[in-house]
Amino acid sequence: MPQLDRLLAQIVIRRGKSLRMDPGAQPMLEMEDGQEVPILPSPVPSTLLDHLVREVLPKDQEAPLMEQGQAIFLYSANDQIFRIIARQGIEGLSMTVEPAQALASAAPSPALVPASAPPKVQPPTPVSVQSELHPMAEKLLSALMERKGSDLHCTSLETPLVRVHGDLKEMEEFPILGPKELREIMKSIAPPLAWEHYETRNDADFAYAYERGHCRLRVNFFADRQGPGMVCRVIPSEIPDPHKLGLPEPIQRLADLPKGLVLVTGPTGSGKSTTLAAILDLANRHRHDHILTIEDPIEFVHPRKGCLVNQREVGTHTESFKTGLRAALREDPDIVLVGEMRDLETISIALETAVTGHLVFGTLHTSSAVGTVDRIVDQFPADRQQQIRVMLADACKAVICQTLLKRKGGGRVAAMESLFITPAIANLIREGKNFQIPSAMQTGRAYGQKLMTDALVELVQTEIVEPSEAYAKCSDREALMAGFKRVGITWDLRHEERPVLL
Repeated sequence: MPQLDRLLAQIVIRRGKSLRMDPGAQPMLEMEDGQEVPILPSPVPSTLLDHLVREVLPKDQEAPLMEQGQAIFLYSANDQIFRIIARQGIEGLSMTVEPAQALASAAPSPALVPASAPPKVQPPTPVSVQSELHPMAEKLLSALMERKGSDLHCTSLETPLVRVHGDLKEMEEFPILGPKELREIMKSIAPPLAWEHYETRNDADFAYAYERGHCRLRVNFFADRQGPGMVCRVIPSEIPDPHKLGLPEPIQRLADLPKGLVLVTGPTGSGKSTTLAAILDLANRHRHDHILTIEDPIEFVHPRKGCLVNQREVGTHTESFKTGLRAALREDPDIVLVGEMRDLETISIALETAVTGHLVFGTLHTSSAVGTVDRIVDQFPADRQQQIRVMLADACKAVICQTLLKRKGGGRVAAMESLFITPAIANLIREGKNFQIPSAMQTGRAYGQKLMTDALVELVQTEIVEPSEAYAKCSDREALMAGFKRVGITWDLRHEERPVLL
């Protein structure tokens, strides 16, 4: 069921005249006497409102909304017909909804009705709807929000678990979930296409807009030896602020690049998507270009600000990353985001796109900036590697490698290694002398270069993280210990207390 249907039901139940929804404001229901009543306790973020509109927007109204800034269409829900007027403003999409009774008593102005609109209201037509959210699913998601968790894990014959500040904790107030009940919970969350995919392949990925939590969830369904299971990751509806994330100024300036390849790397769950969303939002606010994203699934929803934004989902709007990226070249983009550069062909097309004058953002699962350069070159056959080194030296502008650490007192913070491709470093890449890049980074701090060990030492020195946490997340531990000694941090691994599991 589209998320909007539940709000439309309030119009019928309360016998309202119309429903008005503006970004960042509470949805207001206009009654027959002219009084306006809020139907939700808190404002609706612009990203969530954008999702509500686009979930029900007919394909033939996408062009009017994009080109004219307004779309008017009829929509059937809860055995009722509603007229929806969606408008695009500076702050994002807004929406006004009128029930069929209002249409009968007050015909809309002909200037507002598109030529394709029917002259009169047709009788309600049956629409396929998804089952209501399972009561246990509602309780689980509410508990996830209350605990400010990042992930919810549900496995057959196990108690649900929630990840808070990086640690998995049992949700003891919930019972053990049996395969049958968990399957019902999963079915109530999944859209029909994702559920069909899970039924046939035992795997599914999709995004779910959770209204009460004012967020989106990245959901994965799977099956193991005990039965069905799912993991839900929280994606905030509001795009994170770069300053609150602690993004350095050189990294923020990547949003202003006219062309080139920018890679954000790190292990799974290290905050790559969050960093990219913040950089893209900077471009969306300060530029007047076309942003095209290819994601699996769509996570952060970017409303139109200064830029036109098209977000495509793998499996829904395009067959694969490489298919969507190949098609992107014919869609006149200025900025392209590739959610994941998984295979040789995707990497090859991304490089070509950057070389041909586009700004391309992408992600890889590598643990260092130098390792990222090696990974890309090694993807190609030996007879093409020199050509790729030359292309990479010309196209690549920066590699940001990050990892998340537990912050003292709760929460998490990102440590970032930043490699900006200067002419000297480009020459090293071109000549295959990647082993000399760390030395060049140490002498190029004025350009924003920072090694991961230096970032970790800085976090420990400012007492943001514990030395043991930095040591556990560092790949070059000898360099880290030398960094500790250089700044006067006294810490000995041998004296570190370790928990004993009985």
